[in-house]
Amino acid sequence: MKAILLAGGRGTRISRYIGERPKSTLDIGGIPLIRHTVELLIKNNIEVIVVIGYQKEMVVNALQGLNVKYYYNPFYDVTNSIASLWFAKRELTGDDIIVANADVFWEQDMLDVIRDDTQDQVMLMDTSRGMDYLFKCNGTTLLDHGKELKDFTGEYVGIAKIGQNFLNKFVGRLEVMIENQQHNLWWENVLYSFINELEVNVKDVNGIFWSEIDFIEDYNRIVEYRKEKSRSMLVEYSDPIRPL
Repeated sequence: MKAILLAGGRGTRISRYIGERPKSTLDIGGIPLIRHTVELLIKNNIEVIVVIGYQKEMVVNALQGLNVKYYYNPFYDVTNSIASLWFAKRELTGDDIIVANADVFWEQDMLDVIRDDTQDQVMLMDTSRGMDYLFKCNGTTLLDHGKELKDFTGEYVGIAKIGQNFLNKFVGRLEVMIENQQHNLWWENVLYSFINELEVNVKDVNGIFWSEIDFIEDYNRIVEYRKEKSRSMLVEYSDPIRPL
């Protein structure tokens, strides 16, 4: 299995708090966010590809010493993530491919869910949330999507998988959209374009912690979660004092 992490964007909604630093390189408790993700994937024997653009040196430095393959989107300032994925299109072959936005914090339990899913393609959604990019579903089938949905089922996580049996269709549609100059779209629009042709599958991850960093509150939520998890681990593994 491969994983493609998209780390080329600027992240303008949070830039006044973090300056010129890419969101994916923010420290989440002693480690950059993207390094946490890459180490998780490598530990699970997943080949990692990272598409870089804005402040690419900072991303590369955050991953120093790790076995990562890079692709560069030089037009990151005038394109969106569909163009970044297109620059890494040679990797879209052979294996199941996880595609994830690099500013998402996720852990082993989330990886297990998407890795073990056997559908041709699947997008992760959280039915407990509805603050940012929204999905409307009929069971596990995606019907509609967007930030302004009034009738929605949950919030898109920012992680999806394209199964090897679906890759040819996916790449073909990606090529058509780029040829038609639709380089200002998100990469997920490739999957969305199939909604009226076949089932685009969605899996609910309600109950699993995750956070995409769009606002400073998202970042603070991750840091606090990491602190609380560290405290819990210290209590769990400490040797309690027992009365004689």
